[in-house]
Parts: sequence; structure tokens; C-alpha cells
Amino acid sequence: MDEDALAEDLRQSIGELVRAVRTVDSMPPGEAAALGYLDRGGPLTTADLAHRRGVTHQSAAKSVKELVGGGLARTEPHPGDRRKLLVHITDAGRARLRREREQRARTLNAAIRDTCSPEEQRRLRDCVTLLSRLTAHLAGK
Repeated sequence: MDEDALAEDLRQSIGELVRAVRTVDSMPPGEAAALGYLDRGGPLTTADLAHRRGVTHQSAAKSVKELVGGGLARTEPHPGDRRKLLVHITDAGRARLRREREQRARTLNAAIRDTCSPEEQRRLRDCVTLLSRLTAHLAGK
């Protein structure tokens, strides 16, 4: 298998896996993504969220509005620029995100148990390290 084919097969397979696992999500993907960024990286502006998600400012603002309206996030004036707002995840937002992540993990775990032999599960575990290293490289870490 040439390198280009491996890269494309991997990209396609991981994309399909992520989409399949997300079918169990109970919240819109934009909102879940925004909560994830806030949980991992701390408070961000709407513009920062838009940039990280690769969406328009309008799209990110819509997600932020829904999150704030649902009590999953809150805003406060930016300390360095009072024209901007910082978006923070709330305790309720963290709890909701944790439930979403746990449901995804349960779904994936059940699929692994149902489709992979113990040996295949060990091989899959070894792949996690490789995938994490690839991700870190692509993210510039």
C-alpha cells in the first residue's frame, strides 16, 4: 500500500468512526464542540471558538447563544478588551459534556467488544498510541 493510499484510508476510516459514534449525541455538534474547547482550553471569545472550530463567527455566536440560554455556558467581559466577551463553561455544561462523552465511550466500547477478538482489541490498543502521536504532530505539539 502506498503512503497516499494509507493516509486516505486512515482519514476516511477515522472520519466514519467519529461520525458513527456521534450518532448517539443528544446535543447539536456545534454546541458539543464549543463545550469541548471551553472544557479543554478554558474561557474563549466567540471569535476564538469560531477560529478553532473552523466556522463563521455567526455560527459560533449561535452556538454560544444556545449554550448560555441553556445554562451550559456563561459570558463575562474580556479583561483586556471590554468590547469582547469571554465564554466560560458552567458546572452544568461540564456535567452535560461528561454525559455526552460517556455515552460515546459506551457506544464505542460496545462496538469494540462486539466486533473485535481479544487479540484485535490488544492490537487496537497499540494503535491508540500511534494515532495520538500522529494527532500531536499534526497539531504542532
